[in-house]
Parts: sequence; structure tokens; C-alpha cells
Amino acid sequence: MSEVNAARLAKAGRGLLGLGVLALIVALWDLGVRGGWVLVFDIKMGFLPPPADVATLMWDFAFGGVHDDAFSATLWQHLWASTGRVLAGFSVAAAIAIPLGVLMGRYRLVLAALDPAINLFRPIPATAWVPLILLIIGFGSQATIFLIALSAFFPILLNTLGAVQQVPDRLVEAAQMLGTSRVGVLLKVIVPAATPGIVAGLRLGLGLAWVILVLGESNGIEWGLGSMITLAREQVRTDRVVVGMIVIGMAGFLSDRILLYGFRGLFGRRPLVRS
Repeated sequence: MSEVNAARLAKAGRGLLGLGVLALIVALWDLGVRGGWVLVFDIKMGFLPPPADVATLMWDFAFGGVHDDAFSATLWQHLWASTGRVLAGFSVAAAIAIPLGVLMGRYRLVLAALDPAINLFRPIPATAWVPLILLIIGFGSQATIFLIALSAFFPILLNTLGAVQQVPDRLVEAAQMLGTSRVGVLLKVIVPAATPGIVAGLRLGLGLAWVILVLGESNGIEWGLGSMITLAREQVRTDRVVVGMIVIGMAGFLSDRILLYGFRGLFGRRPLVRS
């Protein structure tokens, strides 16, 4: 068997293993609901909707034709609105954090100047920012985008900073000996060598962007998965809450894959990005 076929079989095997774990989780979920299991932290499975009901509601959320209420066939409007906010906040965070992380990792003066402020603001949770943001920005998309950008900023910055600091000095010295300018060293040596760390930070930041989405869309937002979940919580509709959670999980997974394969497309088969 060739190496290519062996690699394909190994990849298919990993895919089947992942699907098997998902199927096991769904089976345990169904058994737990039917059996009224009580788990650690006093989690009462009997309060959850069964997977079949969630699947039916998911279909109605996407295409309608089952309940035909205000919730039916609205998935794409909610998903489109939320995706736009996530991408806007994430793009702002990446556009600021990556250059700043490179400069902090490369120049000690920049690091000394900014490190105290970064470590002062970094531990403040997004929930603590919400009251201030609502006062100075107000309700709506801009406040949500700001929260997402703020949450995604720090993991991207710190991963970029750490990756740049780990670039071997001999690479920089070799480039300088060949006459490469400072800007050339940054763009042609340091940034490519630090790409795995930068990509890891981007993936963490993108994941946090989806995590913080519900918090950001919980006030003053008409369309968005977070607003849908908030409304379902107020109506004590656990089935709709679970549907919203699943959609966010799938959107987060898909966006992570797109990001990862995008970098693979940019850098080819070189070992710059690890899945």
C-alpha cells in the first residue's frame, strides 16, 4: 500500500472515530433524558429535550414546514447576522493584535511599554465590560462587535508575541548577513517562522468570538443567534436554546476549518500549520 493511500485510510479512520464519538454522545443524551439521569453538579438530564425533538426543531428552524411559527425558517437570517458580527469583530482584533504582537516580540522597548497595560486589561472578563459598553456605545451591533473584538484580541496578541519570541536568532542573523532590510526580516523571516503560533492564536480568538456572541447579542439585537437564544431562555424553551447552541457550535467549527484550510492554501504543504 502506498504512503498516500495509507494516509487517506488513516484520515478516514480518524473521521469515523470522530463521528463515532458524536454518535455516542447523542445516544447517551437520549438515554439520559429518557432515564431522567442526574449527573455531577446536579445536572438534571430530564429537563433537556430529546435529540429527536431537537432535530425536528432544527429542521423547522432552517426550512420551516413543521411548526410554522415566528421561529420557523429564520435560521439563515440569524446565522447571517451573527456571522457578520463575528467576522467584523475578529477581523478588527486580528488586524490590531498581529502587528502589535510582532512588534512586541521583536522590540524590547515596545514590549516594555505595552506589557503592563496588556496584562492589566487582559484579566478583565467580557461580562465586566458589558455595563460600560452599554453606557458608552449603547445597544446594538456595534457594542457586540466591540465585545467580540476585545475577547479575540488578547489570545491572538499573546500567541503572536510568544511565537515571534521563539524565532531562532540564527535565522534573523542569516537574513541580516545577506543584506535583508529590517522590514524584510520582519516580513520574510520572522512572520513566516512564527506562523504556527499566529494561526493558533487566530483559532483561539475565533473560538472566543463565537463564545462571546451570545453575551454580545443578548441586548438590543433583533437578528442573531445570541438574541434567539436569549429570547428562548426568557420563554423557557430549552429545545430552542439547544438548537441555537448546536448552530453556534457548527458555525464555529466550520469557520475554524475555513481559517485552517485557508492558511494551508497560502503555505502549501509546508509544516507551518498543524491541525
